Amino acid sequence: MGSRYGTIIMGPAGAGKTTFCSSLIQHLKNNRRSCFYVNLDPAAEEFAFEPDVDIKDLITLEDVMEELHLGPNGGLIYCFEFLMENLDFLTDPLEEVSDEYLIIIDMPGQIELYSHVPVVPNLLKALTRGSLNISMCAAYLLESTFIVDRAKFFSGTLSAMSAMLMLELPHVNILSKMDLVKGQVARRDLKRFIEADIGLLQDAPESGLMYDHKEKFDAGIQEDVTDGRDFANLNRAVGHLIDEFSLVSFLKLDAQDEDSIGAVLSYIDDAIQFHEAQEPKEPNDAVEETEMDGMG
Repeated sequence: MGSRYGTIIMGPAGAGKTTFCSSLIQHLKNNRRSCFYVNLDPAAEEFAFEPDVDIKDLITLEDVMEELHLGPNGGLIYCFEFLMENLDFLTDPLEEVSDEYLIIIDMPGQIELYSHVPVVPNLLKALTRGSLNISMCAAYLLESTFIVDRAKFFSGTLSAMSAMLMLELPHVNILSKMDLVKGQVARRDLKRFIEADIGLLQDAPESGLMYDHKEKFDAGIQEDVTDGRDFANLNRAVGHLIDEFSLVSFLKLDAQDEDSIGAVLSYIDDAIQFHEAQEPKEPNDAVEETEMDGMG
């Protein structure tokens, strides 16, 4: 068997990862493409599509927190360490997946897993090497409402870059829930967010990012160590760090829009070279598939 193909869906809590997975699966079904859905969130409860592999059949966050008296973050790390000790739970089903499938891995929302501890990088090494040999693309979702607060947006951008450097995979960054900011951001500014332009930090004095130290000094106002000026300097330092690496740009996503899902999928397919490995089908094969689908 040749290479397998997959994408790992990551991002902070509330970014819309599971919704994106569901929309992606539905899009694949609509286009007669096969997929294999893996849930690796041990706290997830509801799914639009039943996972083919669900980590909760091995271990749940609720049980870990109750039995080991751990918090949510510590419990999640324990769940993934337990998964690594029982990796055949995941790898055995994946051995049966052919190269016609897109493996979709839905991850938890704790970004520490992608930026602070080695457990997820070690998991991905196990999946992308050896007998599985999965050609994997990481998709990092950031909620588009972050762009309303520019400092928050660049903080999220930094976490995306941290995941890119930690995981060492082909990577796409996605601004999700674009329908929530429609009409709130000028098209010209939106393009600058897509390219993560650090000039945005200097262009918004009303946001509090620009701090006029002289005015405060002239007014005799005593400044705190963590005053607005320091906050602005910190934001600029983060912005310059992102700019120096020149790694992060975003795709726009509206999970309710079929064309938007298709556009993001095309980037994922290109990153993993999915279509290059698919054998072209004869016209008669396509007709036979359509007839069989009609019979089903």
